Amino acid sequence: MALIPRWRYMTDDAKALTRRTAVSAAVVLLVLLLFRGLLPWVLVGLAAWWIWKTLSR
Repeated sequence: MALIPRWRYMTDDAKALTRRTAVSAAVVLLVLLLFRGLLPWVLVGLAAWWIWKTLSR
């Protein structure tokens, strides 16, 4: 059984739009998961850069 019941009746443009939407959603989820894991390191890096800039004046 197809995930989208009427897939075989959809036009090629509708199929392409559905595929693009699915790929975009997957990329967004991947980026969110990656960003969630890197967020503490980004914050530490920003804090270190801010401290270094303040002390180098």
